[in-house]
Amino acid sequence: MQVECYKKTSNIRNAILHFYCTFRCSLQFLGNIAAGNGDSQNSIWKCAFPDLFLTCLTYSDEKIVAYCCMVLFTCLNSEKVRELLDPENLTVALRVLKVYKEQLESEWSFLIVTDHLLKCPELVKVLYAKLSNQERVTFLELIMSKVSEKNSVTSEEMNVFMRIADFLASCFRDKCEAVLKLTSAADAEDEEALVTVRLLDVLCEMTSNNGQLEHLQASPGLLETAIDILRLTHLAGKQAVNIFTATHAMTGQEEISHPAVGFKSHLIRLIGNLCYKSKGNQDKVYELDGIPLILDNCSIDDNNPFVNQWAVYAIRNLTEQNERNQELIARMEEKGLADNSVLEHMGLEIEKQDDKLLLRSVRKKPL
Repeated sequence: MQVECYKKTSNIRNAILHFYCTFRCSLQFLGNIAAGNGDSQNSIWKCAFPDLFLTCLTYSDEKIVAYCCMVLFTCLNSEKVRELLDPENLTVALRVLKVYKEQLESEWSFLIVTDHLLKCPELVKVLYAKLSNQERVTFLELIMSKVSEKNSVTSEEMNVFMRIADFLASCFRDKCEAVLKLTSAADAEDEEALVTVRLLDVLCEMTSNNGQLEHLQASPGLLETAIDILRLTHLAGKQAVNIFTATHAMTGQEEISHPAVGFKSHLIRLIGNLCYKSKGNQDKVYELDGIPLILDNCSIDDNNPFVNQWAVYAIRNLTEQNERNQELIARMEEKGLADNSVLEHMGLEIEKQDDKLLLRSVRKKPL
């Protein structure tokens, strides 16, 4: 009796393995005939979208899921991506993101998002609204991968990036104060706060690109928001000991891996980027009393690696061809309110001419 049961179990197992093998081969075959063949792509799409794709994407067998992603990637184009905007079809895109999150080694799900989904700003907005905060972090990491690419982009692609940048800037403006939850050790993994951290990372990367920088420099409220949240985090770090408190003696792996490490550095980087060759933004920082705030964050801080360097960079961009900002810093240095080491790092020194304080470059002496 036991032998008979064993045989039946073995037969069932073999049948399941045979089914999976056949299913995998079928998907591979569909992917092969679709490659480079528009007619085949359209035929497969007509028969498989959305139900068959969704069924395959939810299988427990990772190879079936991967091969399904391969077929989906091969069939997609800009017109088909827009079909995903339909509420009934959006589940396919959401499932692809879930596949990527659960199977980070899945190259095809990565390519579906970066090469297709991110080319439709409307879809990005709809997806973002549907995602949990944890899923948003993953989505923002995929966006970061795309904007970090050094490949040249067309004017159409740049327009897409700008529209996504506008959307992410608005998300940051609306939700940035969530990062203050990280002042509590109990909330160190707060998912809404982690989204804010990733949004800032992406905006820093976007403002490192000349085309997107000029667009974001004019983004309503972005610079003001960056200064406001820098002031709030700086104040929070002074009122109590937490992740926003400047420290020179980092101890313990928990602090080193804290998600808010570097947050103030990145805020100062973003402010510096937004003021690059922008007289209007330079003046705006002056009016918001942002220059003393940046100077107050220029000391070495283990919770914010490279904060000194980013402060130097920001001050350089704030003072370039801006006499009013130069005079403000010169007055602060004379009164001992500014750290002279920042000016020295920039190769600047204070000079007094006719009762007027000026910043000037220090000429290096010949060797």
